[in-house]
Amino acid sequence: MRGANALIRPDTRRLIGVIWKLAPIALRYRSDRNEIKRAEGKLVHPEKYQKHAVKAVNAFIDLGPAFIKLGQLLSVRPDILPQPYIDQFARLQDEVPPAPFDEIKPVIEEEVGSIDKTFDAFDPMAVTGASLGQVYKAKYNGKEVVVKVNRPKVRERMAIEIKVLHRLVPFVGRFIDESLRFSMRSVIDQFSDTINEEMDYKNEAHNLLTIKRNLKNDKTVIIPDIFPEISTEKVLVLQYIGGIKVNDTKELDEARLDRRKLARRVARLFFKMLLSHDIFHADPHPGNISIAADGKIVLYDFGMTSTLDQETRVNLVRFYTALVDNNPQRIVEVMLELGILQPQANRYVITRGVELALADMRGKKVEESEVSALMEVANRTIYQFPFKLPKNLVLYMRMLSILEGVCLTLDPDFRFIKILERLLDEEGLVEEAYNAELKEQIKRLGKAMDASIEIAPMLKNYLEYQNQKEMYGDRKKTNPGGFLSGALAGFGLFGVIISVFFLSSELGKVGLIASLLILVAGLFLARR
Repeated sequence: MRGANALIRPDTRRLIGVIWKLAPIALRYRSDRNEIKRAEGKLVHPEKYQKHAVKAVNAFIDLGPAFIKLGQLLSVRPDILPQPYIDQFARLQDEVPPAPFDEIKPVIEEEVGSIDKTFDAFDPMAVTGASLGQVYKAKYNGKEVVVKVNRPKVRERMAIEIKVLHRLVPFVGRFIDESLRFSMRSVIDQFSDTINEEMDYKNEAHNLLTIKRNLKNDKTVIIPDIFPEISTEKVLVLQYIGGIKVNDTKELDEARLDRRKLARRVARLFFKMLLSHDIFHADPHPGNISIAADGKIVLYDFGMTSTLDQETRVNLVRFYTALVDNNPQRIVEVMLELGILQPQANRYVITRGVELALADMRGKKVEESEVSALMEVANRTIYQFPFKLPKNLVLYMRMLSILEGVCLTLDPDFRFIKILERLLDEEGLVEEAYNAELKEQIKRLGKAMDASIEIAPMLKNYLEYQNQKEMYGDRKKTNPGGFLSGALAGFGLFGVIISVFFLSSELGKVGLIASLLILVAGLFLARR
């Protein structure tokens, strides 16, 4: 038996083990998904779904660190998981018992030389352990430092896990739902990119330096210095900066720090990175944020970061201004621009869903967090329109979800929309968003005019045909209103096309009704 196992490739052996573990989970998930789908997004048996979700999370934990990280990415995918599953997967923490120091020591010494010669002192007890690396405290050139080290053979193990996950995608499409194939492939591609970036500490050092440069004028934030002469792809040495963990409310209160103000400062910091800079910290969980004795925010761990191109960033600002303005129609338009909705989506259904979300976030569900409320509404309406989350927005959604949890821990009354409203105004982003909105409307107006120019000859031919038909059918009959009918119909048609592109305003709706009446009147006269 052992000889037979030796003949099987490691990734194939792992794939068999994963399928064996996940098969019952997949069957329950398929049943739950189909039941919710038939009910058009309603949770028919919520207790059953929650029980199944807990079993799914436990299976992911048993499968190890890679699946824990995958579960974290799935926790912000309402296009894949029903709400009860999202609630459970959101609780996954990347906390793994550290490997023995005897296994870590060779990794460090292979990268930076003898520990005894390189460092003044080195504590062999790990401070933290995670799936990809672990952290130690040491002294270097008389300064306190932290040493972050790749776990032994982590790259080889993750390479196998990535292969296994890619080979699972066809099974997902075949045995659960073919529509999930695209979404799951997107998640696994994102997982692969994120894992490879996090394992490369040169990449993390670059991210840290970029964010440090972007925030150099912000005196309320501390980012550690790097010691590049002893940092490599597998070992990263940073300045040690102590502080109170951002979720340790007891210690924060004892230090007499205003948690309400702190929640707003933390939110503003991350949104400023997101909306104004070329890179943002995408992993704001409590282990990566501390508060110094003087109240300054200390940021750690820059392995998980992300970037947004200018067009996406502007569209996000447009999305936020539409959210602040309580404008469902404009929100749906921006969702289309961001690629979250397919062009053939039913805009009316989606707009109604967004209206419900806005009502919830404006006070009807004050006990619930705003991001969770938005995710829940998206989940309820997911089966009524084609929805997907583009790859470049996955880490953004995860960052937003974790950030809101941190801020709510600091201040249970925290509402991120209010913070956004002030931040957008202070950073001058409101003007930028409305300029972008104006440009978009002008672009749509141009398209509408092009469309009306293309349709005008067809309308002219139709009206001439009606006139000729009446003239040759009965020469005694004439159509004195021919010119008037043509003018009315042309004007009405042009008005309809223009109004469709401005339906987000009351004027646009009134214009559409008026234009339709004029068009009908023109066609009625043409047939007389």
